[in-house]
Amino acid sequence: MRFEKWHALGNAYLLAELKDAGAMTQERVRRLCDVDTGIGSDGLLEVLDRVGTRARVRIWNPDGSTAELSGNGTRIAAAWLLRESAADTVEIETEARVVRAVRTPLEGVVRQDLGAVAVGAVELLDVAGERISVVPVDVGNPHAVVLRDELSRDELLRLGPAIETHPRFPGRTNVQLARPGPQGSVSILVWERGAGETAASGSSAVAVAAAATSRGWCESPVRVTMPGGELRVAIENGQAVLEGPVELICVGTTEL
Repeated sequence: MRFEKWHALGNAYLLAELKDAGAMTQERVRRLCDVDTGIGSDGLLEVLDRVGTRARVRIWNPDGSTAELSGNGTRIAAAWLLRESAADTVEIETEARVVRAVRTPLEGVVRQDLGAVAVGAVELLDVAGERISVVPVDVGNPHAVVLRDELSRDELLRLGPAIETHPRFPGRTNVQLARPGPQGSVSILVWERGAGETAASGSSAVAVAAAATSRGWCESPVRVTMPGGELRVAIENGQAVLEGPVELICVGTTEL
């Protein structure tokens, strides 16, 4: 199998365009994504088909489950298709929606129209022995934003898996701990469904920006800072535009 490995602010994905529709399986994804015995990544982008400037992509989590959407994943797929098609605008079709992406004047930076975002009312959940206020957000995939005065990795590792698998979210959810900052910025830590702690997440950045503007923590556009770096999110009339960098790490082949 020929693959490309990309990252978006440290959130790494393998990308593979396979001719055999059944070549990618849950077990194969787990082997490929394993950091010790495979290539290692936070997920896999399987290009199911492409015609011109449009590609249909299945997004795999490293545990072998699939995701409806990934902001970083679609941005990586878009950067790949922009290169392959030599176009300035492309469309990436996922399980949840079609994401339109455009090339920007900055090398390696892609802007995406990520579509509709729905912010729910604050909910109180009993999690890990305490009652937590959570803002549910739908970005085409599920998110749970938790406002915090300070960000702690230990707290992320404690609350992330507990909220991810809480009965409130029967299909599991992505989790963000968020702390608003000055001048339209929010710092976050990310626990991704099916992947665990990650350095960055595009859809998480959108979810937090939507929650922040909806709850009055800050105004759009929002600079969302994660351990891996910063993404810029604009929320207008319930629609999200996400802009950020991607980078090709390597190209290779594997028998896994």
